[in-house]
Amino acid sequence: MARGLTKRYGGGATALHGVDLTVGRGELVGFLGRSGAGKTTLFRLLNGALRPTAGELVVLGMPLARLQGTMLRSLRCRVAVVPQFHGLIPALTAGQNVLLGTLGRRGTLAAMRSLVYLTPAERALAWGALERVGLGDHLYARADRLSGGQQQRVAVARALVQRPELLLADEPVASVDGETAATLLDLFGELAAGGCTVLVSLHQPGLALRYCPRVVSLADGRVAYDGPTTELPAAAPVERSPVADGHH
Repeated sequence: MARGLTKRYGGGATALHGVDLTVGRGELVGFLGRSGAGKTTLFRLLNGALRPTAGELVVLGMPLARLQGTMLRSLRCRVAVVPQFHGLIPALTAGQNVLLGTLGRRGTLAAMRSLVYLTPAERALAWGALERVGLGDHLYARADRLSGGQQQRVAVARALVQRPELLLADEPVASVDGETAATLLDLFGELAAGGCTVLVSLHQPGLALRYCPRVVSLADGRVAYDGPTTELPAAAPVERSPVADGHH
């Protein structure tokens, strides 16, 4: 829940202007808007990577303004992020990168051990997540040997093993083909049906129309539209691209 959420950066630029937003448990919400509209800033505020300049922000029942140290780390364990640029460690295998999603639950020592040796349980966990994104046969492939689209799918698999209550996916299908985009967005729908709240940033309105029951459209740091996808205005400020129908 956000009330009057505002974020200004050091140079004086305001990325968000008094945003009001409420999202319920298990919702799948698509966020649309041109580059610079404020989508990434909003997601970074929601996972505690940034602090708001003004306004109120409550995530999973926890007011972010009051969270520090252990409490903030606890919240971040419940929030999974699929970043726009993958965030993988190049020299690690796909499976090892996936298991980094369990760091908050396992601790540093267990995570360091998995860099050398995967137990059967870890191997099964990583393989299962990779299989869900169509990369079950890439468990031992180094991340830097994967294509951009494959790396993005590994980032999604890493989020899956975190078992999040809130998933923030920032342009998760920008670098994948149409078939893979459909697979990932169907997967997000399954997660939402299971009770995980899923917020997904998209540039393609066609994908939002097809997969997201609700859309929030941002323009210049303000909410231009928030409502059912079926009522999305034709003039909503989004970037219409050749892949708007979900096919590359």
